[in-house]
Amino acid sequence: MPSHRYRPAHQRVEVPVTTRAWPAARIERAPLWVPVDLRDGNQALAEPMDIPRKRRMFDLLVSMGFKEIEVAYPSASRTDFDFVRHLAGSGAVPDDVTVVVFTPARRELIERTFAAVDGLPRTVVHLYTATAPTWREVVLGRSRTEVRDLVRDAAAHMARLAAARPQADIRFQFSPEVFNLTEPDLVLEICNGLTELWDASPERPVTHNLPATVEVATPNVYADQIEYLHRHLERRDAVVLSVHPHNDRGTGVACAELAVLAGAQRVEGCLFGNGERTGNVDLVTLALNLHTQGVDPMIDFSDLATVRRTVEDCIRLPVHPRHPYAGALVHTAFSGTHQDAISKGLAHHARRAAELGVPESEAPWTVPYLPVDPADLGCSYEAVIRVNSQSGKGGIAHLLRLHHGLDLPQGLRPDFSGVVQRATDDSGQEATPKELWELFRGTYLAPGEEGPLTLDSWTATEPAPGEHRIRCTLGHAGRRADARQAEGTGNGPLAAFTAALAAAGHPAEILDYAEHALTSGPDSAAVAYVRCRIGGLTYWGAGQDTSVLTASLRAVLAAVNRAARDRGTGSGD
Repeated sequence: MPSHRYRPAHQRVEVPVTTRAWPAARIERAPLWVPVDLRDGNQALAEPMDIPRKRRMFDLLVSMGFKEIEVAYPSASRTDFDFVRHLAGSGAVPDDVTVVVFTPARRELIERTFAAVDGLPRTVVHLYTATAPTWREVVLGRSRTEVRDLVRDAAAHMARLAAARPQADIRFQFSPEVFNLTEPDLVLEICNGLTELWDASPERPVTHNLPATVEVATPNVYADQIEYLHRHLERRDAVVLSVHPHNDRGTGVACAELAVLAGAQRVEGCLFGNGERTGNVDLVTLALNLHTQGVDPMIDFSDLATVRRTVEDCIRLPVHPRHPYAGALVHTAFSGTHQDAISKGLAHHARRAAELGVPESEAPWTVPYLPVDPADLGCSYEAVIRVNSQSGKGGIAHLLRLHHGLDLPQGLRPDFSGVVQRATDDSGQEATPKELWELFRGTYLAPGEEGPLTLDSWTATEPAPGEHRIRCTLGHAGRRADARQAEGTGNGPLAAFTAALAAAGHPAEILDYAEHALTSGPDSAAVAYVRCRIGGLTYWGAGQDTSVLTASLRAVLAAVNRAARDRGTGSGD
């Protein structure tokens, strides 16, 4: 790789920071989030949004609680201009929402932009021009002084146009494009000059937006740049310090978080990180990162799936299944160790909520591998644990309990896990809860109901205290003529049944037993589980019936039938 062709960003732009406050800072409140999906994100689409899709996106952003929304680049296209006019004429902008429009530093385009916003009650006109050396020299062909004068002339023209509309609430914003590669002294000179020109005050602040237009350095370098401006901007209480990170190095979120630590009060970005090249910084990830630290993000993500679908429909690009918080697989565990920890964590969370006497949605969240409660985002727990060949006994047991009410004994879990792993290894596919149930039924329940040895009828009596007797008819599936009577006694019904089986030539020793109701109420079915030693090997069986005793007898019979099927193959534990 010809790495010698590139220079580190810190060698191109020196930031005169000698002491840093941002490493010790903490984010204790959300900044002002400003979505630029309708402008910057829209410019990056192969199929830019038409007015109906733009309106749908705008309505989504409003419903989520964004208070300042960049809606268009009115001088760039007829659609963008018409959309701003649509907002002005339709009453779509709520009283507490401010619209932002974007314009380059050219008089005729500024005038076109002001024509677009006519009639809007609250507007920020966002002026930009490139200021970095390479852009000045290669793109604009202007010197530092010429770029400064260009910006000042455009800003003065904006001030005159706004003054001619005294009834409108128009504020100003400036972005030195490619700020992160611009000399800090030039940025200060331009921004401080505009703060004065626009007569900024705490009641009517200006916004200075410092974009990492192309991300070129590690996040700490951007934080140093923001902190330097934060300390040296004049009329600081009359300036909203904003950032606009991109994601070219894959660290846009880190850049934004460190910038807020360094003094930024406002962050521009897109939902799910849409935008040119690798995208703008992702406002969903940023806001939910705060949520998981106990800081109110001030944006409603309680139905994140609907937000994702709406954005996908509007921009016609999918959200990656591994996207933080919003991806289809981000709350899902396939690994056995992860599943076991999550299953235990969810159970512990439910117990803790009960102990505190609060709903689970209000209890402190401390579940392994899940940094956020999926329910906070409108997601169910059904997809948290899914089973494939990498899954373990804990996750399989969790799904059977969640979807089918089965509480597998600890000893049965590794046995059934082996069954599932063989099935998923063979298929290479994920096993759904329904398929898990069918595997369980076919492996442990069906042998007690379908043969080869069948329990055609039985009676249980207790001739004397502590003495139980079972009389039964044992048959063979498909061979009614081979049915025979068997009888046995023991200190309990199951002991009597195993004695009857032994008398009929099917000896089995019960090693473990468990049973539970599948639901609450007197009419609930019961399921019983037994582990038997048969011919020196151990086999699990299960039975299900409204009668606990019937379920137990079927479980023993299932273990015996499993042994009979495996006899001679070396199977069994």
